[in-house]
Amino acid sequence: MAWRISGTYVASCSCSLICPCPVDGPPTGPGGSTECRGVAVFHIAQGSLDDADLSGVNFAFYNFWPANLSAGNWKVGVVVDEGASDEQAQAVERILSGQEGGVFGELAGLITEYVGMERASVSFSDGETPSGGVAGKSEFRFEPARGVDGSPTTVKNAAFGFAPEYRVGKTSGRSNGFGMTFEPAYGEHADFEFSSEAPAEVRGRA
Repeated sequence: MAWRISGTYVASCSCSLICPCPVDGPPTGPGGSTECRGVAVFHIAQGSLDDADLSGVNFAFYNFWPANLSAGNWKVGVVVDEGASDEQAQAVERILSGQEGGVFGELAGLITEYVGMERASVSFSDGETPSGGVAGKSEFRFEPARGVDGSPTTVKNAAFGFAPEYRVGKTSGRSNGFGMTFEPAYGEHADFEFSSEAPAEVRGRA
């Protein structure tokens, strides 16, 4: 079935600045750990799965990468905002779990443990200091790194990325979703667009 979603996301993980996961390097977790725990909160500005309108839906994508991303053995979980209808929530889960193809279908083979989809209040705030949150699980704020001209520092053309180009920086807050507890450190923020007709190359990153 045909689907497309676009909007804005903000992400946080346990890696030190700058997270090596987008270039398939081993994670740089606290205390010398080579594991990455993270969460990305997405706001869908426009989207659909066939006749299901997904515009306005917020969702969170939790990840545990035990090593570099291409090594697989991923653990992931999803939270869809409680304000979404059951039809919308089920559509988002089908997309993210890879059942509907596209980039998430390409990445599904790297997932060893899919812990399912839950419903809760998922908040997203854009602006100078974007933030994301999931009631009872996570809350974090993103502060972009900046160049000498004051503009946000960006990364583009990464092997793994939720967007072709994204802002990088640091995050603060807390996170404990699906048992994937971490202290927010690294962060990303960008507009995104995924679809069932996405290019063949892998561009998935949480």
